[in-house]
Amino acid sequence: MKAVICGAGIAGLALAWWLERAGWEVLVVERAPERRGAGYMIDFFGPGYDAVERMGLLPRVRERARDVAGLRYRDGGGRVTGRLPYAAFQRLQDGRVLTMMRGDLEDVLFEALGPRVEIRHATSVEAVAEAAGHVAVTLTSGAVERADLLVGADGVHSRVRALVFGREERFLRYLGYHTAAYLFTDPEVAGCLGERTEMEMLEVPGAQAGVYRLGGDVCATVFAHRSPAGSVPEDARERLLEVYGGLGWLLPDVLAHCPPSPRLYYDEVAQIEMESWTRPRVALLGDACQAVSLLAGQGASMAVAAACVLAEELARDGDPVAAPLRYEARVAPAVRRKQRAGRRAADWFVPATRGRLRLRSALLRMAAVPSLTWVLKPVLTTPADRLSGLDPRLSR
Repeated sequence: MKAVICGAGIAGLALAWWLERAGWEVLVVERAPERRGAGYMIDFFGPGYDAVERMGLLPRVRERARDVAGLRYRDGGGRVTGRLPYAAFQRLQDGRVLTMMRGDLEDVLFEALGPRVEIRHATSVEAVAEAAGHVAVTLTSGAVERADLLVGADGVHSRVRALVFGREERFLRYLGYHTAAYLFTDPEVAGCLGERTEMEMLEVPGAQAGVYRLGGDVCATVFAHRSPAGSVPEDARERLLEVYGGLGWLLPDVLAHCPPSPRLYYDEVAQIEMESWTRPRVALLGDACQAVSLLAGQGASMAVAAACVLAEELARDGDPVAAPLRYEARVAPAVRRKQRAGRRAADWFVPATRGRLRLRSALLRMAAVPSLTWVLKPVLTTPADRLSGLDPRLSR
């Protein structure tokens, strides 16, 4: 059996790991010319955490985790307005949560692949044609690959989805925010952050900027701000300077290091909503079909777990037509619940008014008290039983 996976991100690499283990020949094509950078900080918990434990990769993932004590919120001038201690979040997850760079999780999955997985960079899918007993995948290189299954794991702006299911605007739900992230090296900024393990979050109504010292003089950033326009601006760097240039504290020095694309990650915050994720011998995976958005969280976790579910269904009977249908039936209900929760929680993460900022600060002060951690549960977690469709346990 052979699979072509479009996308060498978290979802695609996780599926490649499982399929190789099951004896498949796997080709992964990735449009980026080389391995991507570190990306942005994520909290990795829930079904994906269980999945990497099942894969035997949890020790390697733990090695890449960052020691983040929590978030410290500041106003536009740098005054501390509140804290979210990660101990509160960890209590809600029974300690099964890791904070790490998204790229580090990709690295662990990539390094775990064996010789039966081929990865071709600077390559994507040009055309897809169903044929008797297989799917013909024409690549941008001109090569035609005959496969039993094509999987589109190529993100929110999926090429496979556009070719097989239709134009992006049919499925993309813009949530009203843009987000950005980059790494930079600055001994003075790193020195100001000191040895603290909190991520510093500066915020004003409708916008927030975070900076964290990764180690040595290297710092990571993350930005999120409201924007009426869904499309990414032509000059993303200039847009960041427009939105955040008036903030104080360390932000002027942080913004001075903002790189141009592609080293600057910049995208709209959106969800993908589809009635169906599959066609005969074609399946979508990860953000290509189940994007819950950066604001909802757990996107990486759900991608790893969903890859496990697809692999399990393929292992059940080896049917590349029926198995994706069963995978979708198991995963889609949980994804849609998480998407609804993400839309409701958006204003919590990027409050639109000063009044809402003050309200959140009050809730954060309450959450710092162990007996009151429950106040954060509606916005920071999804009950485990509601994710039962993402059970990562594979039959042997």
